[in-house]
Amino acid sequence: MDIVFILVEVTLPENVGAAARAAKTMGISGLRVVNSDAHTKKEARWLAHASGDILDNIQSFDSFDDAVSDLDFIVASTARKRSVKLHYHPVEELLSFLKSKGKCVKKTGIVFGSEESGLDNEILRKCDLAATIPLRTTYPSLNLAQAVMIFAYELSDIHAMLDFESDSGIQKSTYKIFRERLEAYLKTLAVDKNENLYFRILERVALLPEDDIKLLLSVLNRASDYPENK
Repeated sequence: MDIVFILVEVTLPENVGAAARAAKTMGISGLRVVNSDAHTKKEARWLAHASGDILDNIQSFDSFDDAVSDLDFIVASTARKRSVKLHYHPVEELLSFLKSKGKCVKKTGIVFGSEESGLDNEILRKCDLAATIPLRTTYPSLNLAQAVMIFAYELSDIHAMLDFESDSGIQKSTYKIFRERLEAYLKTLAVDKNENLYFRILERVALLPEDDIKLLLSVLNRASDYPENK
């Protein structure tokens, strides 16, 4: 499983540099930015000690949707619990959770919001899972670079725990196919993409392990064979 970190509207170049350093020290090479050029500033290099290659290979996107279009599973990092999601998972459980997906998920993105306001509700809705870093106090909170470091550390064993050969990337992952089948089926049930029920269903299925994903995919494939569902 490949892991990429996505920084949305990051403003401080120093935070990008520190994030690049944190990612590299923990064996994560994929770093993306959305609506930001902070990584191009010289200040980013100051904190990216021995991690200039990560900065050089940062992928820059104008929109969040473009930044996650090739990902199978998206995890939001958030400090605040909001009504947009029912469940918020501690970061220390994230590795075992991703392990439970097995080969159904090939590429996962960890999303971080801006220094000032974090992730907005629209982006949070688009993420499959919300993860938090448990804190002893509500103030002060961790800054962006510190949050990236903690997630990078918690996920540093991802390659050892999920030791299987990556596919070429041409074929869709099982989880992505499952999501597409499920969304199509919800459409036949007149479940609108903008209503809470739709998002609650997607939030719950995101918790499924590999065996259950494959089982429900088989059910959805069979359901689509019935004439009334065509």
